Amino acid sequence: MKPPKRTTTAKEEDVQSPPSMLQWWRRWTVLVAAIWIQAFTGTNFDFSAYSSDMKSSMGVSQSRLNYMAVASDLGKALGWSSGFAVAYFPVSAVLFSAAAMGLVGYGVQWLSIAADVIDLPYSLVLVCCSLAGLSICWFNTVCFVLCVRHFESNHSLALSLVVSFNGISAALYTLGHEVISGKSSASSDIYLLLNSLIPLFVSLLALWPVLTNPNSSETHASNRTRDETRIFIIFNVLALITCFYLLLPSSDTYLASSPLWHFLGAICLLLFPLCVPFLDYILRALHSCFHRHSSGYAVVNIEEPKIPKSGGGLDHEEIKSYDECNKVGRLGDEHSLGMLVRSLEFWLYYIAYFCGGTIGLVYSNNLGQIAQSLGQSSSNAKSLVTLFSAFSFLGRLLSSAPDFTRKKLDYLTRTGWFTISLLPTPLAFFILAYSSKTALLQVATALIGLSSGFVFAAAVSVTSDLFGRNSVGVNQNILITNIPIGSLFYGYMAGSVYDKHATPSVVSDTLVCVGRRCYFATFLFWGCLSVVGLVCSLILFIRTRPVYQRLAQNRN
Repeated sequence: MKPPKRTTTAKEEDVQSPPSMLQWWRRWTVLVAAIWIQAFTGTNFDFSAYSSDMKSSMGVSQSRLNYMAVASDLGKALGWSSGFAVAYFPVSAVLFSAAAMGLVGYGVQWLSIAADVIDLPYSLVLVCCSLAGLSICWFNTVCFVLCVRHFESNHSLALSLVVSFNGISAALYTLGHEVISGKSSASSDIYLLLNSLIPLFVSLLALWPVLTNPNSSETHASNRTRDETRIFIIFNVLALITCFYLLLPSSDTYLASSPLWHFLGAICLLLFPLCVPFLDYILRALHSCFHRHSSGYAVVNIEEPKIPKSGGGLDHEEIKSYDECNKVGRLGDEHSLGMLVRSLEFWLYYIAYFCGGTIGLVYSNNLGQIAQSLGQSSSNAKSLVTLFSAFSFLGRLLSSAPDFTRKKLDYLTRTGWFTISLLPTPLAFFILAYSSKTALLQVATALIGLSSGFVFAAAVSVTSDLFGRNSVGVNQNILITNIPIGSLFYGYMAGSVYDKHATPSVVSDTLVCVGRRCYFATFLFWGCLSVVGLVCSLILFIRTRPVYQRLAQNRN
């Protein structure tokens, strides 16, 4: 008598037939490539490291220098064009278009300001700054698309992880500058050259993963989310190690005194994630060989919010509620441009970002002049840039907290975390207005970096939650139009106060301001505005909390 055939369940098939190692690894190389792109294309964050030298070389006032930062942010106002570009052209073409923009934008500035090869009028320098700023938006869109296409079920985790690495760009470029020019070098001209060449080089390295077809990289669905989550946890731990590693220049260590080894160590930390999928695959393969169907390893099961469809969309009561109250009816609903601008949630979100993350960005742009006005040396100013960069990176990493604490802290929604992230900003500005001590300057810089970093990274997931995942690229670029507006407004205000108290420099024709008075009124004004942003984010949390609660009920 023949034994009955044993029916294999879907769960057992996943254990018995794992995807090929190369297929599994290549899928994760896409995420690593996006990390590399983000880590080396946040070129706007190192502006304060060379802005003082640029101001002296060009002989411009503080207001005109701020306009250059505004022009860079103004390029982001055209960032929506990248959304249309990825709709009609391959992602690789968009990637190299962004690299070409950065090459021209920063390269021409270097030829004009640093190398003195060509003589550019101030207006064309502003155009180059705008082109460089636009390139950053195109790089960001490429990374957003890669994360959404290749990690559908965990795209929020992928986005928060990838975007976080944009925060370490300034620290990496500072290390690169120290390797080439020396740690004690006062010249900052090399920053523009690095900003123009490195993104192109990284784009070439990332080309092969970017060309990966998302359909060919799909694995079995039942265990994929659990396996992905385990690797995301490891990636976040590695990112945290990278963050603290970059803070070593402020400590008395051998690496701190050896920029070359410090820089090589940072590169190794960025390369190591390529090994993680291999190690995970080997462990899972060994597990399947021993037919152990249950694991004692507890992982966080993070799934993309899904709401059961009934009749293809919102019910009558929800539609009526949306029309009457302009509330977000359901998480993930796709919002057209018309729906977006009519939504009260969008404008609360817009103002909170405008009075939170954008102020932090303008602060980082002015960090060089702030340090100079408070009597800090050039090396101390660069240390402040590294400090801001590292804590911005840490804040971006913390933006994934809502995904890991969803079950334990379900009452604290993603918009609630967004509100909490804005708390350090007004505190930091009031500290800066109160005292100019070096220690307090470092604490305030770290707090602003932490807060703005969280806002920048969390914004993508919040936009996806409230206004639709499929249109997140376009909607996010509409949201960040507040950056050039805020940069112009805040930069003009800061530059006017600075120039009002400035006196002609002894060594050059530029105006230089020294003392607390240079930024005292600016810090008070920014602190009060950041309180407004905090209030708007709190209202947004209150209005959207029922939507998140309904989502949790539908999930259960």
